[in-house]
Amino acid sequence: MGEEETGPGRAVSLRHTSQLAEGELRQVRELLDGAFEGDFGDEDFEHALGGMHVLVHEVGELVAHGSVVQRRVLHGGRALRTGYVEAVAVRADRRRRGLGGLVMARLEEVVARAYAVGALSASEAGAGLYRARGWSAWPGRIGVLGPDGPERLPEEEGSTYVWAPPGGGVLLDPTAGPLSFDWREGDVL
Repeated sequence: MGEEETGPGRAVSLRHTSQLAEGELRQVRELLDGAFEGDFGDEDFEHALGGMHVLVHEVGELVAHGSVVQRRVLHGGRALRTGYVEAVAVRADRRRRGLGGLVMARLEEVVARAYAVGALSASEAGAGLYRARGWSAWPGRIGVLGPDGPERLPEEEGSTYVWAPPGGGVLLDPTAGPLSFDWREGDVL
């Protein structure tokens, strides 16, 4: 963990939420608000906290971010420890320069070391990045273990992506049943 230089004026750091100062969290929130054009609410921000964050700074300014948090997913009779990728964003004036791929590479390292599987919910605009990195849209049903029991989430089907870490991840089987995620407030996925 810590910080590394990856080019002139560029620093990439990997840190837990607990290691981020209040000012840094404010910068992350500002980046996310701008990158998602105001469509990133308080619950969305809450979902991105409590795990590992990749922060990319160029000349001291935060230009890209992503985090991975632990979730539980029931599949085929097993509760899988899942690295759920959240809040991947690149500042608008720095897009199409490989920063999203840089963030994802670091997040995938975390998933590979700590989780059985990776998952995320992709926007149409972001799906190409994930597919290019080997993530695949889950072809089966998606659900949640809600307060009133299991619920199907058909609106999440087709936009939920999964990734099996090479050499140790769990390969998911759509014929073994749905992916049922743990409950959380706001958007479940």
